[in-house]
Amino acid sequence: MGMGAAGLDSRVVQFDSADQMVQSLGANDEALAMIEGAFPGVSLHVRGNELSITGPPTDVGRTERLIGEIRSLAASQTPVTAQVLEQLLFMLKTQGAAKPSDVLSMNILSSRGRTIRPKTVNQKNYVEAIDTHTIVFGIGPAGTGKTYLAMAKAVQALQHKEVNRIILTRPAVEAGERLGFLPGTLNDKIDPYLRPLYDALHDMMDPDSIPRLMAAGTIEVAPLAYMRGRTLNDAFIILDEAQNTTPEQMKMFLTRLGFGSRMVVTGDVTQVDLPGGTSSGLRVVSEILQGVDDVAFSILDATDVVRHRLVGDIVSAYSAWDESQRVSMNGRRGTAKAGRHEH
Repeated sequence: MGMGAAGLDSRVVQFDSADQMVQSLGANDEALAMIEGAFPGVSLHVRGNELSITGPPTDVGRTERLIGEIRSLAASQTPVTAQVLEQLLFMLKTQGAAKPSDVLSMNILSSRGRTIRPKTVNQKNYVEAIDTHTIVFGIGPAGTGKTYLAMAKAVQALQHKEVNRIILTRPAVEAGERLGFLPGTLNDKIDPYLRPLYDALHDMMDPDSIPRLMAAGTIEVAPLAYMRGRTLNDAFIILDEAQNTTPEQMKMFLTRLGFGSRMVVTGDVTQVDLPGGTSSGLRVVSEILQGVDDVAFSILDATDVVRHRLVGDIVSAYSAWDESQRVSMNGRRGTAKAGRHEH
């Protein structure tokens, strides 16, 4: 390690073997190209089992740390894909203190050739809260993985025989008059509203086994109204879209808790669809239960929205376009005003 010309720093990372190097950097050094893309001032050179990093000191330090994280992931048999690399880079830039490799190597569930794992520090904290508390509230915007990760934990608990059944429920805000126009049985009518829960289950289990488990009552997907008057023992119970519960419904749900059961309540307090004037049970409950033992509140935010890189680019492109439209509209207004003043 040493300072070179023009204030450039140079460091060498030693790999234990050629195999370890290939596992970390990819057979065709795909990782190196991505790292050089992320840190344009840095150049990387491979010689034998050594990787030398040269560039501005701050970037070299970050790159060295990134390579260390990649090595940790490879050592824990976590494939270092382009998406994983993207997450690592993002976490190193935004969530400096934690070790990203600890987050990205935490496997919850492996199903149908893919592994479900947290992808951000907040997601890992949320999953750990589910492991250590009887009731967990996962609160945050859409796309933060709050329902998906809770369902993965439910399936894991069922597979490990920690619970006998899974109960997935949502408050059927749309189950009023509008639902009456849909043809079919009540089950068919509720279906579109509960569809996202079925879709997530299909990602996590053998789809052929799901109807059998539902027929046996091992998995139940039902509107919140179906929970009234029951005590739910030995179950993993998830209440989704909880911002659309009234305070009375929330109390009704939480008091269904039986022995050997765990509950996860998920929702987004900024997206309440209740009729005007009705307060959200999810907003109120955080004040009521704050400080109650064995209840955890996990807050996720916009930095936990894990999307395909292209989605981020599309959102940015739309924002830029909206801004350019606004500027040109203002310009046209200014011209019109000037035209009126000339007369």
